Amino acid sequence: MQCNGGRKTMTTQVLYFLIYFTFEYISAQLHYSVPEELKKGSAIGNIAKDLGLHAKELSLRNFHIVSRGKTQYFEVNPETGELHVTDRIDREGLCGTKQNCFISFEAVIENPLHLYTVKVEIQDVNDNAPSFSKDIFDIVISESSLPGVHLALEHAQDPDIGTNSVHRYTIEDNMFFSLGEITASDGIKHPELILEKSLDREKQNFYRLTLIAFDGGQPSKTGTAHINVKVLDVNDNYPKFDKPVYEVYLNENVPIGFIVQQLNATDSDEGSNAHITYSFTNIPENARDTFIIDPQNGSIKITKDIDFEVTEEFKMTVEAKDSGGLAAQCKISIHIIDINDNAPEITITSVSTTVPENSPPDTIIALINVQDLDSGENGEVVCEISDTLPFKLILSSANYYKLVTSQSIDRERMSHYNITIKALDKGSPQLSTNITFQLGISDVNDNMPIFDQTNYIVYVQENNPQGTSIYRIHASDYDINQNAKISYSILSNNIDNIPVSSYVSINSVTGVLYGQRSFDYEQLREFQFQVMAKDSGLPSLSSNVTVKICIIDRNDNAPKILYPSQDTEESLFEFIPHSAEKGFLVTKVIAVDNDSGHNAWLSYHFLQNPDPSLFIISQQTGEIKIGRDLKDMDSLSQKIVVLVKDNGQPSLSSTVTLSLVVAESFQQVIPEIRRHPSSIEMSSNTTFYLIVSIGLISFLFLVTVILTVLFKCKKSSTPTSFGTYSRNVYPQFTLGCPSEISDASLPFPFSYDVCVTLDSKQNEIAYLKPLQNVPTDNLIDTGDSATTIELPKASSQLVHLTQVRIKYQYFGHKKKKNM
Repeated sequence: MQCNGGRKTMTTQVLYFLIYFTFEYISAQLHYSVPEELKKGSAIGNIAKDLGLHAKELSLRNFHIVSRGKTQYFEVNPETGELHVTDRIDREGLCGTKQNCFISFEAVIENPLHLYTVKVEIQDVNDNAPSFSKDIFDIVISESSLPGVHLALEHAQDPDIGTNSVHRYTIEDNMFFSLGEITASDGIKHPELILEKSLDREKQNFYRLTLIAFDGGQPSKTGTAHINVKVLDVNDNYPKFDKPVYEVYLNENVPIGFIVQQLNATDSDEGSNAHITYSFTNIPENARDTFIIDPQNGSIKITKDIDFEVTEEFKMTVEAKDSGGLAAQCKISIHIIDINDNAPEITITSVSTTVPENSPPDTIIALINVQDLDSGENGEVVCEISDTLPFKLILSSANYYKLVTSQSIDRERMSHYNITIKALDKGSPQLSTNITFQLGISDVNDNMPIFDQTNYIVYVQENNPQGTSIYRIHASDYDINQNAKISYSILSNNIDNIPVSSYVSINSVTGVLYGQRSFDYEQLREFQFQVMAKDSGLPSLSSNVTVKICIIDRNDNAPKILYPSQDTEESLFEFIPHSAEKGFLVTKVIAVDNDSGHNAWLSYHFLQNPDPSLFIISQQTGEIKIGRDLKDMDSLSQKIVVLVKDNGQPSLSSTVTLSLVVAESFQQVIPEIRRHPSSIEMSSNTTFYLIVSIGLISFLFLVTVILTVLFKCKKSSTPTSFGTYSRNVYPQFTLGCPSEISDASLPFPFSYDVCVTLDSKQNEIAYLKPLQNVPTDNLIDTGDSATTIELPKASSQLVHLTQVRIKYQYFGHKKKKNM
């Protein structure tokens, strides 16, 4: 398309769309054509309209252009989509004498990514007039020259091309000279003077002519130079070069002072007419600063560095002139050979600074443009990336690569990557460029909390203060920020139908467990529950762990004595026969401890033992045995106190008091008790009440017997039946108790059985026991085998009905003793 004053021209509007959908990416080409020297701000086309886009999409999708050169000549209005000129465009400065001149850049639009290559053809305008390298050209001609002689002139230069370049030459009319033109192989027209008439130096030895060069532009522009023609005496041989045209190929890295070409011209004349000097007659401005010619020997040398990327070819004209003024010219074309002296350039556009760790493979990270100012293989560039990175490069179009993910990315393994892209050309030696940028990996919630242990066993001493911390549960999460923020909770559970929350609680932030109650090892030894750790991600992830609380026993229970029982405050008696020998088992103290372990290891000791040699106790079993043989003088009653203690720290203990009585019969105990009343201590008022009860029962029994006897006597036919009827004679007797038990006296004319049950709580005194071979329903045993009292049947029944069970606080033995 052509543009005039910022408008799109029509004829060359070409829109090449090369569309391909590999990796969801589209590439296209747009061609515009504009004249050079267009005013800044001029619009050359609506790129949005030409691409079929709405103007409002440009800013939303970050539409921008990327220039390949150092100067940005164009910009896009993001609101209208129009492409504007931003800098002066000089076609001659950009492309020199090239016929086709283009400015290329890339238009990039994101979301999704599209890449468009835009080529703007710069059309030449006639903004340069023809010019000559000198204002005055001196030409000498021999007067002997014949008409038709051609004298070469320097051609005018015009940076414009095509019809805008030099079109024709003219000189003012004269009778001796005319103007001719020679078109060289490169299309350049060279003027020359043609001698039309023989010269006579004596008549006129100098001519001044005006040479005008016209270009083909509309309107045409001109350039002027003056020609001074000096007529010489006969010097009829011109210098002659070895070749009319020299083609020179020169590497761009040749050093300063390098001889580019050694020229040689010869003259057939002799003397001064054969002395030749060399000079540049037609040389471009950029070549004049780069090359120098030795006027004497014709060698052309380099005066400054040559850059292929600046100028690819130099053209110049060298003149060889003899002393007679005759001159010849040759053309020199110096072609610069590119060498690999430019490293590739890397430009990263549309780069993402972060990418989520759950991004799928082939996610686009960046668009990379590579360029190399060299040509040929020296300008061919390939990009590389380390194989160890989870990324790869995909060539999307000429000079453009896409950096995409090649596999799944895990932020927990690597939170960021330093990506180095290396661009290498194919020149020799090979040059390369590296560029590094950092890509951050953003976290997603893909890791559940992990506890430090697969399960927790927590040991807590019993009697812990309520509400104190007992342990800290800890879980970690490989994610970060909110995804790694963990809260703890106890899953619902019951322990013996009681919610676990009444036993323990947990701090949801720190994971610290607190005891909600004081634990008692004797009631609850262990329990378990589950703790859930849950992160704060979306969606949140959680994991559970089993926590087992084991209660550690403390020595908080004193030993409990099971036997002898301590349910009452009664003194306990154990009877020992006089025949007992050393090692005789008297009794055994049995105790238990509700604690466990060392706290429940019990040992038995005498706390009070009047005769340490008489009794010994086993510390392990609690068995009390006789330590030596009994002697007659040994006391009938021994009061000992047994201490039972555990092995805890500090140790706890219990005591029990036992009264050990050495006696063969109960009758032996009573006198001892009378003699040593202080040996039996009444421990409570219950003892007094018991004695009173025994006395009352004895009295009622006596009254009942008397009344029964009297009743029988009244019915007897003989008033003295008590004395005459031998089988029914009842002796006078009284019942009584020792002074320690009651105020009356009891001679105990009866035989008693004292029965002690195995349970110390059921101590009993046996009832009256009839003698053998005597009817038990009407006899009373007096304790004397020669005396038997026969009672009436009713009386004997009454006796049996009034059997007495007397509970003594000092009878606690488990053995049956006959007294």
